[in-house]
Amino acid sequence: MVCAALLLLTSCGTGDEEDGHAPGAPAGVTAAAGSATSVHVMWDAVTANPAVGTYEIYRGATKVKEVAGSEHMVDVTRLRPATVYSFTVRARDTDGRLGPRSREVRAKTPVAVAADHSAPTRPGAPQGRVIGSRAVQLSWSASKDDRGVVSYDVYQGGAKIHSVGGAQTATVVTGLRPSTRYSFTVRARDAADNLSPASTAVPLTTAPGTDDGSGTAPTDFRATTHKGDDGAYYIDLSWVPPRTDGLVPEYQIHLDGQPATSLVWGGSAPRDHAKYSFYVGRDARVSHRVRLRARLPDGTWGGFSAERTVTTGEAATP
Repeated sequence: MVCAALLLLTSCGTGDEEDGHAPGAPAGVTAAAGSATSVHVMWDAVTANPAVGTYEIYRGATKVKEVAGSEHMVDVTRLRPATVYSFTVRARDTDGRLGPRSREVRAKTPVAVAADHSAPTRPGAPQGRVIGSRAVQLSWSASKDDRGVVSYDVYQGGAKIHSVGGAQTATVVTGLRPSTRYSFTVRARDAADNLSPASTAVPLTTAPGTDDGSGTAPTDFRATTHKGDDGAYYIDLSWVPPRTDGLVPEYQIHLDGQPATSLVWGGSAPRDHAKYSFYVGRDARVSHRVRLRARLPDGTWGGFSAERTVTTGEAATP
């Protein structure tokens, strides 16, 4: 069982290899303390040919994180309280060429607070406006906390999609889809990782643009069944995750027209090929219809995969 977080720069430079062009240095890098032991690092996507395969995040000279090329934010954890850290980001293309470092950004973690169980107050008076087809601007009034607010997390539906420092009460959220209705909320976080209640929701619909949504559905979706050692039947799924501007860690599986289960990856979600198996009962010759969809990095659900019909004890229909 699998267990259960733009401005485009086009440039090229000299990487670690002599031949070819490495990706350019990531622009728009920011760092803000998320708690006394974590810092949230964000950057703009790098356009390269071949495409960026991974981003490497450095704390000083030490590489501390490596994320997929579709990701543009990460939480660096296990830091020390009341400490200044410097971060840079490098892009590596799918041929293995490593680009230059971004500009260095710094963040200071706050002082640790022992036995703090008091969450910040709810962010007030949230407002928003649409900025074209792929971005919105949000603002809110500051939360109060007995030890101080360290950061604000922005949610779309139930998914965290953005984070800013505790002194900031406005932000621009990018990477959205045209002609799409969103519902944003904001939560405050203190140094002890206590989260406030969510603000009231801000509903916004992005402007029309070019995006038919065809790339949001999982592809090459297949389903088979097998009989386990316990005598029960299981449905085995495999698919190619949708190519999106960010990581896809969560899927919703529909069985016979109804939501059956949510699948959330802990750690690194698969990028190229995913598999999952789940229990459907002990009776043979029972037919089921199955399909799935992904929760996109903007917090919305993408399109459904093709629907497959399987019968326990038999091979799947093509």
